Amino acid sequence: MPSLNDARDFRQHLEVETPEHVTLDLEVGGIGSRALALLIDVAILVGVQLAILILLLYLSSRGLAPGDWGGILFGVVSFALWYGYFTVFEGLRRGQTPGKRWVGLRVVRDTGHPVDLGAAALRNLIRIVDLVPPTCLIGALLVALHPRAKRLGDLVAGTVVVHDRPMDAVRPSRVATASAALGTPELSDEEFRLVGQYVARMDALAPDARSRLARSLTARFAARATEVAPPPFAGDAEVWLTRLHAAETERRRGPVGVRGTGRGAADQLAERQATRWGEFEMRARRAAARGLDSFAAAELTDFAARYREVAADLARLRAYRADSALVARVERLVAAGHGALYREQRRSWRRLGEFVAVECPAAVVGAARYIAVAFLLFTVPGAVGYAILRHRPALAEELVPDVMLQRAEEAPATIAHGRHYAETALAERPQMASAIILNNVRIAMMCFAGGALAGIGSLILLAFNGLQLGMAAGHFANVGQLAYLLEFVMGHGVLELFAIWVAGAAGFLVGRAFIAPGELTRADALVLSGRTALRLVTVSVLCLLVAGMVEGLLSASGVALPVRLLASSGSAVLLVCYLAFGARAAAAARATTG
Repeated sequence: MPSLNDARDFRQHLEVETPEHVTLDLEVGGIGSRALALLIDVAILVGVQLAILILLLYLSSRGLAPGDWGGILFGVVSFALWYGYFTVFEGLRRGQTPGKRWVGLRVVRDTGHPVDLGAAALRNLIRIVDLVPPTCLIGALLVALHPRAKRLGDLVAGTVVVHDRPMDAVRPSRVATASAALGTPELSDEEFRLVGQYVARMDALAPDARSRLARSLTARFAARATEVAPPPFAGDAEVWLTRLHAAETERRRGPVGVRGTGRGAADQLAERQATRWGEFEMRARRAAARGLDSFAAAELTDFAARYREVAADLARLRAYRADSALVARVERLVAAGHGALYREQRRSWRRLGEFVAVECPAAVVGAARYIAVAFLLFTVPGAVGYAILRHRPALAEELVPDVMLQRAEEAPATIAHGRHYAETALAERPQMASAIILNNVRIAMMCFAGGALAGIGSLILLAFNGLQLGMAAGHFANVGQLAYLLEFVMGHGVLELFAIWVAGAAGFLVGRAFIAPGELTRADALVLSGRTALRLVTVSVLCLLVAGMVEGLLSASGVALPVRLLASSGSAVLLVCYLAFGARAAAAARATTG
């Protein structure tokens, strides 16, 4: 059996130095534990989705919910669940989804700080690419091969998934301090390594497996360990094994122990500081749950002082070569204090308003060159597609979607009846609007996420959508109905097309950081470009929300062309004003701070 130290040598670790010059050793989550957490989260999502579906079907059968509205609600909730579940839990619940919490994982920044909502959104937007079939190939390969087990989302967001050892995993009472006098070890080296392996890994085991293994090891060694009292009942097996390991460690301790006192310097420190560690843990839990805003001024000062004290204790324990379980306990306390004190300020509604009204439009203006590239990569294939269909009309049967062929064929009869393209009954328009919004937002997210593949994914999606639109326009022109199609696109097209170009530009920002990071390291370039890209995606989604409502409620109605032109020109003016306001406010803020 390999030794514990040999096994740990193969684990991936993230070392973070705090401002107090104390290094936190965080164990990186591997592909097995992360896959298990993902399966748990997916099971939860599927379960919630099924429960909602059953509820809606029940309400519909009782006549309490119209079928159309039930479908709208189910589509919107399902979309929000699959795209928002991971972001909300990781961004607002200290980096843990229910699955990660169950397995014992947590998402943190590369600096060891807690993730914020923006970083959580970035890493999960790019999940679309990481989950590419078969079997999540790209994400699985990166997690398996990257030195810090990072998938594409982690690279762009600057995050890493680490094992989260519970704060109360090892209490001071579990560590024998005065019970084990220095003497001859009672266990062989092989047996000592076996007990050490269990103590080090017990928190990563499933509860049932941990209990079974604890009972088995206790039965094997209870008769041999004369100086550690056997457990009075089976439930204490885990505690007893921890005490046994601590006692054996004390017997094997070298010159670091304080000779003649019956205990080492590390144990003396643990005994002396146990109460203060416990008090600090309670404050750290409060800070994690309610934030530092819940502390009075004196409490906050005391918390910071206690954090520095615990950090100093951790440095001493490492110098004393203390038991690994004791070091892990104090290290977890330092990590909790570090995360609370050095986390970013709480997000307020005012901060959210500033983000949407100023930072996002300013980022769009700053990325004008990337948006121009996205525009060309969309319109040039569109022009090519239009020219191909105009030159070879027979290709329409093979290249144009069936629904577009059908609508082009039915156009004369539809016009003769005084109706417009895709005109829909009033009762059906909300459902149509929601479907359009969800589909367009999904495309925009994919266009952005494709940038994580060195920009190639964004390029392909832009060119493909432009080519499709161009071929559809060419076919309608061939049958003399191009004006019929353009009349439909007129009202919402400005915002919808601009949103797709902005999403593509966000993907190109990330892609450039992969290919040409410049003077920055690739990791830093990805994180910085990812932050800007998130602002572009936010603008894209906002535009698509408005465009989808216009398309579903106005474009699909029977309103006259002047009204559609008014909606189109009005949306263009509002867009320009929004971008100009954001750029001007950002420039004023820079001038003030500069």
